[in-house]
Amino acid sequence: MKHPVENSLKKVNKLLQITDQLNHIKDVDSLLDNILHEARQLTKADSGTIFLRDGNQLKFSYFQNDSFERQGTANNRYLYSVLEVPINDESIAGYVALTGQSVIIDDAYCLPKGVPYDFNKAFDQTSGYRSQSVLTVPLTTTGDTVIGVMQILNAKGKSGEIISFTENDLIYVNYFANNAAVVLERAKMTREIILRMVRMSELRDPKETGNHVNRVAAYTIEIFEKWAKTRGIQMQEIKKRKDVLRISAMLHDVGKVAISDTILKKPAKLSEDEFEIMKRHTVFGAQLFDSNASDWDALSATIALRHHEKYDGTGYPGKYKILGPEEAELGKGLKGEEIPIEARIVALADVYDALISKRVYKEPWSEDDVLAHIRSESGKHFDPEVVDAFLKINDIIRAIREKYSD
Repeated sequence: MKHPVENSLKKVNKLLQITDQLNHIKDVDSLLDNILHEARQLTKADSGTIFLRDGNQLKFSYFQNDSFERQGTANNRYLYSVLEVPINDESIAGYVALTGQSVIIDDAYCLPKGVPYDFNKAFDQTSGYRSQSVLTVPLTTTGDTVIGVMQILNAKGKSGEIISFTENDLIYVNYFANNAAVVLERAKMTREIILRMVRMSELRDPKETGNHVNRVAAYTIEIFEKWAKTRGIQMQEIKKRKDVLRISAMLHDVGKVAISDTILKKPAKLSEDEFEIMKRHTVFGAQLFDSNASDWDALSATIALRHHEKYDGTGYPGKYKILGPEEAELGKGLKGEEIPIEARIVALADVYDALISKRVYKEPWSEDDVLAHIRSESGKHFDPEVVDAFLKINDIIRAIREKYSD
């Protein structure tokens, strides 16, 4: 049997390795996924949630539940729940954010006497889950700023029974959470920079809103995950590709900054000549990421360039030529698997959101009409496998629409 000190050192070294791995993750949601997974692995916890601070509120930001996964219940639908918790002492998460103190509870339905907070049973009641042991820790940066709260539930014993979290669990999770918070703060800054780029586009194109790009990006990663699982791609590889995919999908139309206002802001259908000019935004967008300095640059360029290609070869820009700073000659569209899978997915996500959303020039289509259109375009505009993946996660798509509604 190993000495307790040896076990502790091994666990600390493992935590340092995990923290180093977190430093290589670019996207906030991928980072939240990894932070929550690793914290649950440390404590053998069945479920967990991360809340991020937004002013005086905690916003529900990430969720995992192994019991749901085993039952075949889609965790991803719960990822897009719209929930805010006030930062006060009335809830466990609010109390931890308010005080910066961690909390261990043996049974959420039987709280210690004298505590100011209560446990909200609403999720258990709607989902059929039974929360019991709870460990809640603040996500605190080096400046002692609480940027969120991580709550993990139902530690499991060797036989799968629910057990209480220990003081050692608290020490390790707190240590990990503090290191993870520093990485998370940096990732949030990166996303904010991306959203500023989107807002810059929004000043030029009123259709290109922050909610639109958030929806398209979320649709994209969820469709990709379903498509990839159907293809038998391993979850580790799926998570790696999703890390850069969300950010890249958010920037799919950033090339529109190079298009004239008279075209971008026209509140009516474009003329044929105007549409030919509009098509060039794909090429201009790709040029913004021409350095290929990273996998993120490369994928952003690919999606910006190819998200208007069509599966049957009738899309654009195809094989193009740059003729000058604001001139490009577009060619015959790419076809089928010549189009990168990420661009094939963004093509569907973008069209879906455009049709089901209100625009200055159109009313929203009904969901039935949009789904009928997408089915009719399977094999023409859209990759049939991508359409199948999309249709199988309709509950997740609806949850995304609700979370990022206009």
